[in-house]
Amino acid sequence: MPPRLLYVMDPMCSWCWGFAPVAEALVEQAQAQSVELHLVVGGLRTGSGSALEPTTRRYILEHWQAVTQATGQLFKLEDALPDGFVYDTEPACRAVVTARSLAPDLAWKLVKLIQQAFYVQGRDVTRASVLVELAEQAGLPRIEFATAFDSAEQHAATAADFTWVQDLGIAGFPTLLAERDGQLALLTNGYQPLGQLSPLLGRWLERAACA
Repeated sequence: MPPRLLYVMDPMCSWCWGFAPVAEALVEQAQAQSVELHLVVGGLRTGSGSALEPTTRRYILEHWQAVTQATGQLFKLEDALPDGFVYDTEPACRAVVTARSLAPDLAWKLVKLIQQAFYVQGRDVTRASVLVELAEQAGLPRIEFATAFDSAEQHAATAADFTWVQDLGIAGFPTLLAERDGQLALLTNGYQPLGQLSPLLGRWLERAACA
């Protein structure tokens, strides 16, 4: 298997949104050396099925403000996480996994659209109808995506990503790994600025090119 960059993330993870410009630059840096991106979804909050409690909502919005202060990424705080909102990231994760299976080159584009829709536009990206619309915007055929998104195969593939992340002991997102010959190198677990990560990736790319 050729070297690749593994980005372990969740499209509804606020620190992943904060990390988005850094991730974009690092992906471009890797792809310039013909090292492709592979997305792995982490399942930040899945399966609760219950609406956010007011105290939890308040805590999350305070957290979003902290991410803005640390990264400069903006969030739509007004009317965010309305009453009755169930913060379940599994559907958004499954949308990314579905895109990855149908058209790997479009999965990264879909991630960015989901993040923009949730954090900037305040849309409910736990809804299948919204995810199908965003997938179509990313360039995926609407009916083909919708059918695959609901399939047992994509449910299982998403669960397999969650298990892989847990088995590896990854407890936080974003996490960026570089893989060569089956060996994983950790570039970051958590947010770090581009100035720190770009040289790390650059050195790894140099070694990969010489291998």
